[in-house]
Amino acid sequence: MKRLRFLAIAALLAAALAEVVLPRIVHGEGAEGTAGESVHFAFENWPAFGCLYGLASCLAIIVVSKLLGKAWLSRREDYYDR
Repeated sequence: MKRLRFLAIAALLAAALAEVVLPRIVHGEGAEGTAGESVHFAFENWPAFGCLYGLASCLAIIVVSKLLGKAWLSRREDYYDR
């Protein structure tokens, strides 16, 4: 189990490192966008912006779904006993 956890963390770190390094190697330091297209905002050129944006979006979905489940879907323990 520890080996599997180590491999999963190593794969995630390798993917995050590739997100930072590969665009710099392939497109150069002064490239406008990661695929050569012009970007709309300056922060789109930040290293690992895609990874961080995806992580923040995923965490937001989890938090909102938990809050929605607590506020709307959950029932008291004695709901069916009444």
